[in-house]
Amino acid sequence: MLDILDQDIMYLPGVGPRRKEILSKELGISSFRDLLEYFPYKYVDRSRIYLISELSQDMPFVQVKGRILSFEEFDQGRRKKRIVAHFSDGHGVCDLVWFNGTKYVYQQYQVNKEYIVFGKPTIFNGRYQFSHPDIDDAANLVLTDMGMQPYYITTERMKKMGLTSRAMEKLTKTLIEKLSQPLAETLPDFITRRHHLISRDEAMRKIHYPKNAEDTQRARLRLKFEELFYVQLNILRYASDQRRKYRGFVFEHVGEQFNWFYRNNLPFELTGAQKRVIREIRADMRSGRQMNRLLQGDVGSGKTLVALMSMLIAVDNGFQACIMAPTEILAEQHLATIQDFLQGMPLRVELLTGIVKGKRRQEILDGLMTGEVHILVGTHAVIEDNVQFRQLGFAVIDEQHRFGVAQRAKLWSKSTNPPHVLVMTATPIPRTLAMTIYGDLDVSIIDELPPGRKPVQTIHKYDNQTTSLYNGIRQQIHQGRQVYIVFPLIQESEKMDLKNLEAGFEALKEVFPEFHMSKVHGMMKPKDKEEEMQKFVRGETQILVATTVIEVGVNVPNASVMVILDAQRFGLSQLHQLRGRVGRGADQSYCILVTTHKLSAETAKRIDIMCETNDGFQIAEADLKLRGPGDLEGTQQSGIAFDLKIADIARDGQIIQMARDEAQQIVDNDPTCERTEYQLLWNRLAALRKTNINWAAIS
Repeated sequence: MLDILDQDIMYLPGVGPRRKEILSKELGISSFRDLLEYFPYKYVDRSRIYLISELSQDMPFVQVKGRILSFEEFDQGRRKKRIVAHFSDGHGVCDLVWFNGTKYVYQQYQVNKEYIVFGKPTIFNGRYQFSHPDIDDAANLVLTDMGMQPYYITTERMKKMGLTSRAMEKLTKTLIEKLSQPLAETLPDFITRRHHLISRDEAMRKIHYPKNAEDTQRARLRLKFEELFYVQLNILRYASDQRRKYRGFVFEHVGEQFNWFYRNNLPFELTGAQKRVIREIRADMRSGRQMNRLLQGDVGSGKTLVALMSMLIAVDNGFQACIMAPTEILAEQHLATIQDFLQGMPLRVELLTGIVKGKRRQEILDGLMTGEVHILVGTHAVIEDNVQFRQLGFAVIDEQHRFGVAQRAKLWSKSTNPPHVLVMTATPIPRTLAMTIYGDLDVSIIDELPPGRKPVQTIHKYDNQTTSLYNGIRQQIHQGRQVYIVFPLIQESEKMDLKNLEAGFEALKEVFPEFHMSKVHGMMKPKDKEEEMQKFVRGETQILVATTVIEVGVNVPNASVMVILDAQRFGLSQLHQLRGRVGRGADQSYCILVTTHKLSAETAKRIDIMCETNDGFQIAEADLKLRGPGDLEGTQQSGIAFDLKIADIARDGQIIQMARDEAQQIVDNDPTCERTEYQLLWNRLAALRKTNINWAAIS
């Protein structure tokens, strides 16, 4: 049975070499199995025929049965013709319309022959019409067989080559008719019975050809569960292996450095959330297990302080620590923050980025080998082969979504045992996504702001309300505050956006002649960018006009206003990240979202959510639901190393939990993958790991 699904798609009747090339390039379909696992995204009920007299404009796709009475042609200009066929079922007349009509229409369809017409009815000149409808010979139709008609996503290039949704449906039908034997089962009885799931064979047939809505629901549940179950089984088995394989360094005591810092250098009382997280990290460090923990907390919630105090515990136990940031600017900022915190303490903290070269670099490398460097701050330069520590015990990775699993693993090789790893992110990750992407990490959350911080007020203004906007900016600057004004810079329209920024900068200089302004964008030389940024940090300029380069890591407590122009062009998480740049001092801060009046329903919802809440987790959940982890047309899931063919992380939270609980039970019962009752599962997982999906990256 296996071999038939492994067959090259070219050999399926109706495909051949040319169609194979398109299917492979556009959808990644190169075998029978790939086609079988290319699922419909919606279904239309074709089990009933309507009379033309029953039609109404708000109907979805329907089918009518009748005959073509005559054809008529209308000139469209530029040598284009509109072809209209007048169609009747004896209860009324409607029109069938082709806008780029060709001889094809006349060759395909004859007057007075009976057809089934399928499409969406609209009204034109007082009469119902169907544009470019599906038309089938009425003699071939068996109503009950049709049931729900599946619809498949196809690309523009496929449509041009005649590979429409209907063509995909015909290919799938041909394939399913070829499968004379039931498909092999991939889940054992005890799982399918417990969760009332139908068999894999039934699910695969019903997902493509359901008779009714209940069929589609049962097929989808079975296939979603299976997909998510194997993802979870893979992650949890990997995490369990790591725990068994690697012992963690045991940090017995909290010593001199930690206590001195706590008594003398702590800038403010820790929040309850910070204390809780430090206790969780402390418990991991004592347990003998190697720690892998994800620390989530909004911008400004005090993650860096928690990380530093954890590093001091490592130093007190005779180990070194490092912190890795995604950009040089962020690494330098971490260095400045840490040096500031550790003033008056006998600890050597060094910076290692691409800029540090020659003799200076060698001094740092030597200091790491001898153990004289206690804390290293750097970019991914830290994981280069020639960087060796005497004894690395604790590693912090900032903004995990910019570091792959491979880089995390590279850190492990820096030490006799893998160091304890703390991954920090200011991008709140919804629970369902965290369970799937970071399933091997324990999660800690800082959900309180430090004392004295006021939540940022978010206001929505339209682009014709600039007078009140500019007055507000003036008022804040006169009170001694500073202001960010952000222009969008999207890669597809980069040149246009840069022009807008330049023009906008000149216009703002005319609006605010009394103030000094800085300008920063990604196309500038790093030196110039740094210089402009520093002017703003030092307070020499009152307004910083920038693109999203300021999204990560600029800390100016005196900046109290963030104006985001064309806010409709940004995603929710990005808006939230930008807003996090203000509200870092004790003053009330404002974020002003400026948009056009023309907003789609989804964009208006995004702007409303931003104005309603400052809670990063609520925002992340909403963002996931609005955008989904990948868009419908493509399969690229944001931040996910694998394509989900049918499950949707945003909407299938319950199924993810169900699948995870089931997988956890199996890993607990059979940590070494040896028990016979689980062999079906371990064999299936091994087979999946050999597919073109990068299953290793899921770990």
